[in-house]
Amino acid sequence: MPITKGRRAMLLAAGVMLPLPVLTGCSSDDDGPPPPAAWDIAAAPRAGTTGTGTLRWAVDATPTTLNAFSKTADTGTERIAGAVLPSLYTLDARGRPQRNGDYLASADVTSSDPKQVVVYKLNPKAVWSDGRPLGVEDFQAQWRALRGTDDKYGTARNAGYDRIAKVEPGDKAHEVKVTFAKPYTDWRSLFTPLYPKSVMGNPAVFSAVASKGLAVGAGPFMVRQVSDNSVTLVRNPRWWGDRARLSRMVFQAVPAEKRAQALIAGQLDLAEVDPATARRIRATAPGKQAAGADQGSSAPGKAGAPEPSTGGRQTAGAQGGATGDTDKNRSRTRALSGFTLRKALDPAYTQLALNGTKGPLADERVRRAVARAIDRKALAKAVLKPMGLPSEPLGNHLLMVGQPGYKDHSGALGDPDKNAAQSLLADAGWRAGGTGSRQKALDGKTDDRGRPHSAPTATETDTATDTATEGTSGTPSETASQSASGTASSEGSAGTASGTTSDTASGTASSERSAGAAPAAGDAGRSGRLGEAAVVRKKGRPLVLRFVLPEDQAGAQLSTVGRRIARMLEKIGVRTEITKVSGESYFRDHIATGDYDLALYSWPASAYPATDARPIYAKPQPAADGSLVVEQNYTRVGTDQIDQLFDQALSELDGGASRSLVSRADARIWAAAGSIPLYQRPQLIAMRKGLVNAGAFGFATPRYQDIGFRR
Repeated sequence: MPITKGRRAMLLAAGVMLPLPVLTGCSSDDDGPPPPAAWDIAAAPRAGTTGTGTLRWAVDATPTTLNAFSKTADTGTERIAGAVLPSLYTLDARGRPQRNGDYLASADVTSSDPKQVVVYKLNPKAVWSDGRPLGVEDFQAQWRALRGTDDKYGTARNAGYDRIAKVEPGDKAHEVKVTFAKPYTDWRSLFTPLYPKSVMGNPAVFSAVASKGLAVGAGPFMVRQVSDNSVTLVRNPRWWGDRARLSRMVFQAVPAEKRAQALIAGQLDLAEVDPATARRIRATAPGKQAAGADQGSSAPGKAGAPEPSTGGRQTAGAQGGATGDTDKNRSRTRALSGFTLRKALDPAYTQLALNGTKGPLADERVRRAVARAIDRKALAKAVLKPMGLPSEPLGNHLLMVGQPGYKDHSGALGDPDKNAAQSLLADAGWRAGGTGSRQKALDGKTDDRGRPHSAPTATETDTATDTATEGTSGTPSETASQSASGTASSEGSAGTASGTTSDTASGTASSERSAGAAPAAGDAGRSGRLGEAAVVRKKGRPLVLRFVLPEDQAGAQLSTVGRRIARMLEKIGVRTEITKVSGESYFRDHIATGDYDLALYSWPASAYPATDARPIYAKPQPAADGSLVVEQNYTRVGTDQIDQLFDQALSELDGGASRSLVSRADARIWAAAGSIPLYQRPQLIAMRKGLVNAGAFGFATPRYQDIGFRR
């Protein structure tokens, strides 16, 4: 299904983002194999599983709703819906929609002139758990609820459903005929998941809380119980397809920061984890091999040795071979050795957002200068290479590597170039200069490089540790146990150190200094090596950008990337003031309201970018009250041409032509320099040994009935 509005705003600090349904049509490159690290699944024949057992799968929180179209739906909602409700189309590892034969015998566009008509032929065996066959009344109820004409339904979106003119029975049994008022290229995104008419036909049931359960479903599993901390699914006795190889699945609410301990305590079988936990698991692999290389992997990972411990628990020489591990730490290591690490590139990407509504970044030349100062390859390498994942930067806002139609359009801005960036700044009136009368006019509020004397520098206000890789986090005790377990807190080839609880005054760790890295933001004048240019000024004022980052534990994932960007900008004379805000308010009070100059957050990728990406990049429009309607374009940067290209792509029924229009839109988005994609996020999954047909799914839709435990 397309991304709902609530899930659209999933920030990197907010947790896991899931693969979502892809572009239609075919091209010459559509039939190739998935790219490296597209997925990492422990594949095994169904017959090789026990055919019973309970899977405990971690989710961030117990869902507040089981309606995937509700404004309060989350990733847990979507996982559960995928197991208990019809998905007319699923996704393969490249994010392409595949007809699901359990529900659909066929689905075809039977007419495009004068109206687009799609005829769905349902599998005659498909029935709801109450025994009623899936039918046209379910399609009609879902269309009426989601088309946006009834305020009683608090829907997150109506995209696609608002283009439908009517839904009626087809000419033959088990057929549903959908006629569109306007052509819609992403018609495959509709009616997935499909809810029974008892849910969609009643606003009260539509909006019911998760604790009410889901009385009727039509998947290999059905909802048995919803508690404060978990949702339990059991086999659906009326399921007509391949029998589920698990007796039950329990989606257990375990916050990200508690996942490692839950794994150690034996409370979970499958969980997405942060890089720190991933390294601990990888270090326990037999023969010091990295995850993904064990038997049954359909996407072997990259071998690698566990990193050495840091943190002072192991002394040089380790007299007599003593490891310094306590019994408790050895027990933790043994517990984690019962898991393997599965890793893939997540269908989600981290971007640098540039607020284009006010201040220096309202000038496109300044935005482009910032973009030319960013070494995206270095950032991607720092985050992905330590995890053994491909470390090329992402070159597209709308498609991930491997999706049909993917092209790198970053050339619309150009490669990193300090001189070009400084030239753009000069064209915009921002030039490096002396401190004469202009500095005096500032009443001594800044020093000769533009830093306020009366306020701490960016790094002085930032007390978070420069983490090893993006995603390394944990309490001091957790960090200590990681060290004792033989895991590292350094970026390896990237070169930054961790393992401390606060920054030094200069904001960089000693190992980074020894590697010759540039000083951190605000550190000029204290280091013997000045890696940055003198701050640029306009009418005597220094160019200072407010860089807002979340302060909660999950926000620690952004520290390394944010600091690296700050150092890159100093090299062209641009200062940053890093402001840490609570994770709870980061999106609500800062990103959504535009209270930032620079920010880092992440968007989930979509299989239907013509539909799902338009609100993110639509040109903001003035409202009647004088405010700005931004939809989900939190950078506030957009153009009429970008909007027109999206509109044309939505109405183009030829898949190749639609993709071409999406591609042109992406090139324009790059040129506008409102958001700079950096890299696809790493998807790191801890999986109990013996569990099969699960792992790092990437874009691929899980086939829940095939997941099981090896005999």
